[in-house]
Amino acid sequence: MSQADATNPSPARREKLVTADGTPLRRALERANRRRKLTALALVAPLLAFILIFFAFPIAQMMWRSVDNPQIVNALPRTLQALERWDRQGIPDEPVFAALHADMMEDLDRPRREQAIGPLGIRLNYELSAARSAISRTARAVEDFEAPYAEAFIDAHRLWGQPELWRIIQREGRPLTASYYVAALDREYDEAGNIVQRDENRRIYVSLFGRTLGLSLAITFMTFALGFPIAYFLANLPMRYANLLMIAVLLPFWTSLLVRTSAWIVLLQQQGVINELLVNIGLISDENRISMIYNQTGTIIAMTHILLPFMVLPLYSVMRTIPVSYTRAAKSLGATPWTAFRRVYFPQTLPGIGAGGVLVFIISIGYYITPALVGGQSGRMISNEIARHIQQSLNWGLAAALGSMLLVGVLVLYWLYNRLVGADSLKLG
Repeated sequence: MSQADATNPSPARREKLVTADGTPLRRALERANRRRKLTALALVAPLLAFILIFFAFPIAQMMWRSVDNPQIVNALPRTLQALERWDRQGIPDEPVFAALHADMMEDLDRPRREQAIGPLGIRLNYELSAARSAISRTARAVEDFEAPYAEAFIDAHRLWGQPELWRIIQREGRPLTASYYVAALDREYDEAGNIVQRDENRRIYVSLFGRTLGLSLAITFMTFALGFPIAYFLANLPMRYANLLMIAVLLPFWTSLLVRTSAWIVLLQQQGVINELLVNIGLISDENRISMIYNQTGTIIAMTHILLPFMVLPLYSVMRTIPVSYTRAAKSLGATPWTAFRRVYFPQTLPGIGAGGVLVFIISIGYYITPALVGGQSGRMISNEIARHIQQSLNWGLAAALGSMLLVGVLVLYWLYNRLVGADSLKLG
């Protein structure tokens, strides 16, 4: 037998090879390989389940809510069917009002928890002010209506006599809608059903997205400008001193976020510590105190301090692995210290810069608490508007649309970063 035949036996010969208990070797290897895969799957199953339940499923639910539109369909099925013959000119004919009366009467006969009139009013109020009061006032009096129903509905509330309300009911009477995304892009529907730009005084979301992007980039740059010298200093210290000073970098993680933000309010306000110090040493007059709080300046300063460790740690982990002999060799070959740093040392820190920049940018673009406390009106970000719709206006569809657009925007920016720089170059430690 040749050496090749001994190392690579034929299939027939491998079938003859058996284990100690007589099982064919191939079958035993396949069984062991399958057992190993099942064991690996069992080990990662809890993490996979956690990601699916607490990460993937909420994101999918948020994106679904941004297009889900069941309120009008559930509450007014007969009315929507009657509106199919409406030409969108003037108010609908009497059969449409009769169908509306039948839908409302049927809803009143349902148990209170299953009634659809309440959600209908909330949904229509997103599109037209006072629509909720029109629905609720009409629902309280609908049992006393008599034909002709058109006159009774218009007497109950003036909105039933306005074609705009009926156009909204007809347009939004579908299980899925794009109106939340239309509103999130500062657009609206005109009388003909075309998407047009809103009045200038009502455009807020596009500018908020732009402000969020600009503030996030500014915060990322500031953390890099401050974090690079800190990481460089720590990387060139002996390990025992570097570990001691690293405590100062990690100290913000041991302090409550609200405490840190409140401290910046005390420091930055016009009667605060920084302004008092500048006045006392004569750099500014008492009448020209610097406004550093409740604006974009306060947001940038406070968030730079909070997110600085996320830039320092990746930079430090990369700088610590760069051999000092590289720059020494460059200097011995005639390079100046600046040239050695620029041509030899700095390019090797790019993986840490990329990792820190991605971390800081992604965290800051969705930050909420600090801009809400120190940002004021000009320092607010899109996350604050999303929170307002969830907590105050209760327009969860619009909040979901804004959140979905923010998520897609971050993914697009990360894709561009991956194409231009390469995600494989990131080093977090």
